[in-house]
Amino acid sequence: MSTKGVADSNILFLDIETAPMQSLVDQSDETMCHLWEEKLAKTAAGTDESAADQSPEERIQQAGLYAEFGRIVCISFGAYYPDKEDGSQRFCVSSFFGTDERRIVESFSNMLTQKKLTINKLCGHNAKEFDIPFIVRRMLILGVTVPDLLKIYDKKPWDMPIVDTMEMWKCGAYRYPAQLKLLCQVLGVPSPKDDIDGSEVAGVFYKEKNYDRIATYCQKDVVATMQVHRRITGQKLLETTRITEIPHEALL
Repeated sequence: MSTKGVADSNILFLDIETAPMQSLVDQSDETMCHLWEEKLAKTAAGTDESAADQSPEERIQQAGLYAEFGRIVCISFGAYYPDKEDGSQRFCVSSFFGTDERRIVESFSNMLTQKKLTINKLCGHNAKEFDIPFIVRRMLILGVTVPDLLKIYDKKPWDMPIVDTMEMWKCGAYRYPAQLKLLCQVLGVPSPKDDIDGSEVAGVFYKEKNYDRIATYCQKDVVATMQVHRRITGQKLLETTRITEIPHEALL
C-alpha cells in the first residue's frame, strides 16, 4: 500500500521492555551471577549508591538494563499508514512478546527486512542509548541476523537512522535527560504510565506471567513517543480514533 502523502511514513516508532535473564532470577548459573555482581560493583563505584545496601532482588532487578545480563520480553512498534477511505493519516501499533526471546527478535528482524516495508528511520525515547543497542546486542548474543537498518555499530552518530525524542528535547544540550512521562505531562500528551512502570515489568513477567499486560504497557509508550514527536515537530496530536492496534500474529 502506498504511503505517499502521509507525513513521517518512513519512521518506525518503537519501545522495548526487558527483564533480568532467567539464570540470574533463579540463581542457576554461578558464573553469570558472579559476573553480574562484579558488573554491579563496578557500576556502583564512584557513586553514592552501594550494591551492598540493596537486597538481592533489587540487585537482580537492575540486570534487565544490560543486554549481557537481561533479555527482551516485548518489542512494540508503530507506523503511520493511509486510511483506506480517504488516504488521511492513521497510526498502527503492534508487538512481538512472550517467553520465547529468540522468536521475538527474529520476528522483529524479519519484519525489518521485508521488501515492502518503506521504513528507513527508527524513533524511540532514549532509543540511541538503550532500546536499539539492546536489541542489536541481544540479536548478536542469540545468533539472530541483524537487519541493515539496525547495523549501527560502524556508523558515525550523524549517519545513524535514528530519531530520538530525548535527544530532540535536549535542543543541542549535552546533558539534559527527560523522562517520557515528564514530556507527556508538559506537552499535553496522555500519559502512558497508568498501570505499571519499567521497574515492575520483571515481576509481571516472572511472577504474574501476564505478558499481554506488558505488551499493552509497551504499546502505550510507543503511542506516547509518537505523540511527543508530533508536538516537538510542530504537529497536532493524533486523535485516538486514528490509532489502531494490529495483533502480532498478523505480522508473522
